[in-house]
Amino acid sequence: MPDLPLPLTTGRLTLRHYLETDLDDIHRLHSHPDVARYMYWEPWSRGRALEGLGKRMQQTTPAHEGDTLDLAVVRTADGMFLGEVHLHYASETHQRAEIGFAFHPDHHGQGYAREAATELLRLAFETLGFRRIIGRCDAANAASAGLMEWLGMRREAHLVENELVKGVLASEYDYAMLASEWAARAASE
Repeated sequence: MPDLPLPLTTGRLTLRHYLETDLDDIHRLHSHPDVARYMYWEPWSRGRALEGLGKRMQQTTPAHEGDTLDLAVVRTADGMFLGEVHLHYASETHQRAEIGFAFHPDHHGQGYAREAATELLRLAFETLGFRRIIGRCDAANAASAGLMEWLGMRREAHLVENELVKGVLASEYDYAMLASEWAARAASE
């Protein structure tokens, strides 16, 4: 596994490992009802945020199947915490990873998630060498579906009422992109 070139920077953002000082920010993010709405869990308590932060600080490289890399996304100009991006090493055999993202509603509609997710895909394909990246979202989550489509990910499945989430049957969209598709997209930009 190559060394990760962290932090990652874009025109406006810095994607970095979590720090102990991020507790208030991760709690603010994951305790917000709009963020938890499409997640498998309820809004986080402060104790759950502390637990989540500790886990994120321990897993700093997706070196082995099952490993996860969560990066804090901050606005470079002022250090404002905006959200997080997520890369889970799903299968060594199939060279597959899964991406995810969560941004505080105060920062929606400004292109931050798009910018950060693009950089995460670049890391996944170009540095870590994954062959296939997948993404999943609740079919009712138009913002997440729209982001994955904007990224050039292909919707491969619409699973109707496939899971019981918080006591309600939920449908899911599954997206994917291959390394060859990423390379073709990058070459055309």
